[in-house]
Amino acid sequence: MKRLLFYFVLTGLSISYLPNIQLAQAKDSSAGKETKDPRREKLIGNILKNALETYHYRALKINDEVSQKSFTQYLKKIDGSKQFLTKGDIKELEAYQFDMDDEMVNGSYTLIEKSLAIVKKRTALAEAARKEAFKKQFDFNGVEQVEVDPEKRDWAKDENLLKDNWMLIFKQATLNKYLSLIDEQSDKPSKVIKKVTQKSTKKLAPVKKLTDAEMRAKAHESVSKRFQKIFDRLAKEDRDDQLDNFYNSVTAVFDPHTTYLPAKKKEDFDIDITGKLEGIGAVLQEDGSYIKVVQVVPGGPAWRQKDLEADDTILAVSQGSGDSVDLTDMKVDDAVRYIRGKKGTEVRLTVKKVDGTRKIIPIMRDEIEVAASFAKSSVLQYKDSDTRVGYIQLPKFYRDFENSQINCTDDVRKELERLKKANVDAVVLDLRNNGGGALEDARLMSGLFIGKGPVVQVKDHTGKIEVLENEDPSVFYDGPLIVLINRFSASASEILAGAMQDYGRAVIIGGDFSHGKGTVQAVLNLNQGPLLSMFGPTMGALKVTIQKFYRVTGASTQYKGVTSDIVLPDIFSYVESREKDLEYSLPWDQIATKPFGKWSKFTYNLPLLKEKSSGRVKTNPRFNKIIKNVEYLNKKKKDTLVSLNLKQVQGEDVQNKKMAEELKMDEEDKNLLVTSFEDSLKAHENIRAADMKKWAKDFEQRKDEWVKSLRQDVVLEESVMVANDIVKSLKPKKTASK
Repeated sequence: MKRLLFYFVLTGLSISYLPNIQLAQAKDSSAGKETKDPRREKLIGNILKNALETYHYRALKINDEVSQKSFTQYLKKIDGSKQFLTKGDIKELEAYQFDMDDEMVNGSYTLIEKSLAIVKKRTALAEAARKEAFKKQFDFNGVEQVEVDPEKRDWAKDENLLKDNWMLIFKQATLNKYLSLIDEQSDKPSKVIKKVTQKSTKKLAPVKKLTDAEMRAKAHESVSKRFQKIFDRLAKEDRDDQLDNFYNSVTAVFDPHTTYLPAKKKEDFDIDITGKLEGIGAVLQEDGSYIKVVQVVPGGPAWRQKDLEADDTILAVSQGSGDSVDLTDMKVDDAVRYIRGKKGTEVRLTVKKVDGTRKIIPIMRDEIEVAASFAKSSVLQYKDSDTRVGYIQLPKFYRDFENSQINCTDDVRKELERLKKANVDAVVLDLRNNGGGALEDARLMSGLFIGKGPVVQVKDHTGKIEVLENEDPSVFYDGPLIVLINRFSASASEILAGAMQDYGRAVIIGGDFSHGKGTVQAVLNLNQGPLLSMFGPTMGALKVTIQKFYRVTGASTQYKGVTSDIVLPDIFSYVESREKDLEYSLPWDQIATKPFGKWSKFTYNLPLLKEKSSGRVKTNPRFNKIIKNVEYLNKKKKDTLVSLNLKQVQGEDVQNKKMAEELKMDEEDKNLLVTSFEDSLKAHENIRAADMKKWAKDFEQRKDEWVKSLRQDVVLEESVMVANDIVKSLKPKKTASK
């Protein structure tokens, strides 16, 4: 094991940090289908077992208890939607629930052989049901309903009920496709979208008009073909596909961020961490039969287009004005291949919002626009107030390790310098939706506000604790500071926000608490060493959680995240995507406090600030709208019993669209004055822009979009109000002369 190489991943909500560990080869260029070799399978199983037990922070032993939990995960992977297996199948497989630990060692994998045979048998049954179901068109005038939440369903009692279930599944899919075609027909062809490669507008190609009969026939035919392809793919799944499920069922019990990457997936993973992938810039995951959006990547095409949001369900995808492909019951790996594409090409996503409305979202594919995720600043001020508030938006903690001149700490320092020259009275640092990045910058950036001192503690799987400190005693900005967070602020964001809160340096404003990811992952390349190299680049890799973060107070940022000092209504509070919502996430705990000196220049009167903010929130119509919106969406999420009656579904659609329009959050606060720093925007735009003439033409539009987005932000509006309260409370009171 000592000869295997680690490298640290900088992806998703992870943080770039792994001391004294060599960087492994980033890409297996010849990676492909694994060779079916029992020796390789046995070796992988033993290596994974040893690596998990040796390196994982949780220090679990893979025994019968872990095997039983892994078996439950395995059933979710082979039939998470509970559409294929019967109760009899489950009972047959349960005979092996305590054997997964032993099979990893001896390489027998009897569970895989049994489950593979059962799944193929049930796939053949489903295919036969498909042929029978699509002999005639469906009648949508009945009273049938379908439960779409697998957690509320059970496996079918026998084959007859399994067939009946498939009939309802086919019918619902056809109804959804028919409704999507109606939406496409009603979509105005004059609708325009922003083209990523140039900020001009491009009209969508008009959709060919179809009659109702043609739409019904097209829905019937396309859904039948889609399920035929799904069943054909499932019928071709082999031992290697189930090995992937087997290994990742075991890793899932350790924690949600520990995964085995087989060779056929590792190439996609390597492409992803380079940031060179061309697509829309969204993190997706399977959720039962559906593909859901987990995160919209800052700087990506979807992020700039603005319509796609976390927790959206992607129902279908089309290439421009071409026919759409239904993604229901499709694996996320396959779905991504339809969504990815060449830079400059258009993809249209048919999504279902949490409120039940469907929407067609056109996006121009592109590389992630790095400049869009760089730090930017402005000066904010209410027209009736003399308080000038500096605002810095930081979408992620970026650092180019090959070009040290590009890093977010230096950029934030430059923005602070601009704001100080503008004589601001306070600064708001916006870390909302910031999923993390370079730990080095969480440490250095904290130093801009507190000077020399400990920032974060890191504990590894052996129990060793390392304290990361800022060594620079100078404080670059020493005025009032507000840090904005939400449930998508993670890792590096939580380290900085936690340090500012612990030192008493800043007031933390946002949702109830941040994401809660306080762990570090490393990647173990299994293709290293003389014994392993005999199998070629087919062994894959293991992404394993090896460390955990703790604040200077000793409290972990894991699971609980950072709690806001002033809690504001959060438009995304209905989204269950935080660390605490993930199965087997590492628990919160604490270690010893690291001695540190509290901020002493001034203190914040938090009780008074909370009281004033609460009063404003209660009377703010935009916050009241957010509260109503969240209540409505939480209620809709619980309505998982779906009707198959066309008129009823269309009636619900009308109601959903009506509510969505009533609760739409696009108002601007005309009283908020925004001074846009052209130097701030230009500094980063110049990095991306090769054609200066084109850049100059686009700049005014970018600036207008930036100003509008700030004036629409009700949380930012309230933060400016809080900053005003802080400044007033810190100003010395005038006394009458004697």
